[in-house]
Amino acid sequence: MYRIGIDVGGTNTDAVIMHGDKVLVGVKSPTTSDVMSGVVNSIKKALDDTQISADQISAVMIGTTHFTNAVVERRNMSETAAVRLCLPAAQCLPPMVDWPDDIREAVGGHYWMAAGGNEFDGREISKIDEDELTKIADEIAAKNIETIAICSVFSPVNDDMEKRAAAIMKKRLPNANFTLSSEIGRLGILERENAAIMNASLRNLSTHTVDAFRRALQSLNLTCPYFITQNDGTLMGSEFVQAYPVLTFASGPTNSMRGASFLTGEQNAIVADVGGTSTDVGALVKGFPRPASTSVDVGGVRTNFRMPDVFSIALGGGTIIEPTDPAKIGPKSVGYRIHEEGKLFGGNTLTSTDIAVGLGIADIGDAGPARELGEEKLKQIKAQIDDMITNAVERMRVSPDPIPVLAVGGGSILIPDQIADLPVKRPENFAVANAVGAAIGQISGEVDRIYSLSEISRDQALSEARKEATDKAIAAGAKPESIELLDQEDVPLAYLPGNATRIRLKVVGDLNG
Repeated sequence: MYRIGIDVGGTNTDAVIMHGDKVLVGVKSPTTSDVMSGVVNSIKKALDDTQISADQISAVMIGTTHFTNAVVERRNMSETAAVRLCLPAAQCLPPMVDWPDDIREAVGGHYWMAAGGNEFDGREISKIDEDELTKIADEIAAKNIETIAICSVFSPVNDDMEKRAAAIMKKRLPNANFTLSSEIGRLGILERENAAIMNASLRNLSTHTVDAFRRALQSLNLTCPYFITQNDGTLMGSEFVQAYPVLTFASGPTNSMRGASFLTGEQNAIVADVGGTSTDVGALVKGFPRPASTSVDVGGVRTNFRMPDVFSIALGGGTIIEPTDPAKIGPKSVGYRIHEEGKLFGGNTLTSTDIAVGLGIADIGDAGPARELGEEKLKQIKAQIDDMITNAVERMRVSPDPIPVLAVGGGSILIPDQIADLPVKRPENFAVANAVGAAIGQISGEVDRIYSLSEISRDQALSEARKEATDKAIAAGAKPESIELLDQEDVPLAYLPGNATRIRLKVVGDLNG
């Protein structure tokens, strides 16, 4: 049986067909405005090239930018009600207090605060008031809002109040979608609440998107299961994506990093993924992206769900270049229109790919228009491009060790053969590493929780956390016997009583079946 990996980028939609560890074919098709046509075109091209029939495909894995684009462009977001269980505490900074005005308006800016919440060790701040929550539900119904985000103080420690509040409000709002912050974010109420509100606002879009993917695959007679890749390089089933669309936000660069690791065999490296519009640089640790340790900004909103530590710059194969002195490189790009607008294809726009072709680094299109600038000017512009890439790579280094830089993505022809003291590797199939990363996806389970070690030992707490993470992975579709520990840390919290320790733990396993 074979599996298909797909990555939908801003410029191209890439697809690969894999059999075991072997990449049989990798293809690119321009990303279309409706996205789905580009997905269908790529899969059809890959199937035609290999003469593999649709009934031989066992699974399809898709990486998509749908939900990130919705937030960045402030579109397709539903009006959302935010309900915080906190009173009489945590009321000085209301929900969405730090959001940019335009995105707060996109989701409606509706919020309510109610009694509830817990201390760090699970003790109640105050009890839930059922009448109060029923009244809030009636007010939400009067505003015709059908997506609700519920956030309770310290809910990652004890999520009972969020679940009870959702059950109470569902009696008055039977058709509403509920997002609980404990299921998405980590400790830190404002960032976790932001993530929950953002997730709730994208639930309707996720339903439409998942249905569209299903219809696209059905049009190609693909009846196998399909999965969406998430931020940590692992997979989600279609129902899970509909519930938690925010977990796909960084799946593009994550797929590229996982694919780069797979294609080179390197477990610890820096990955530079150059697409048509941007360059994403991240670090690999044990074959997975290094996670961001602080809150992550998404469209101007601070969140704290799991995201890779990625630094992006506006440099890609379609980046527009003005040959001034010094040259102005980006930030605009012709993107998927490079075949119409790039000078090397007969257009009127000078792009970074023109520079590479003019210097003989790449052999596509017509090098003539770029060479009219003169070799000296081309070398000067290429030196500026090299400086941009070097600065981005150095920013992601955390040690002086000369670990390799893995160059992937269709635009990685722009990356020099050596960056400072770091060797550069370009694997076979480097142009479709993102689709390879999607195809090899595993299933993960993660826990981020505070334990009081005055009642149980450290080993018992770690064991409980690992069991909880393992159960989450199995529930998401992991093969139980394949699950292994990927990352674990426990940090004593001296500022809290009860010998408190924060444990973050993550396991991964192969897809079951």
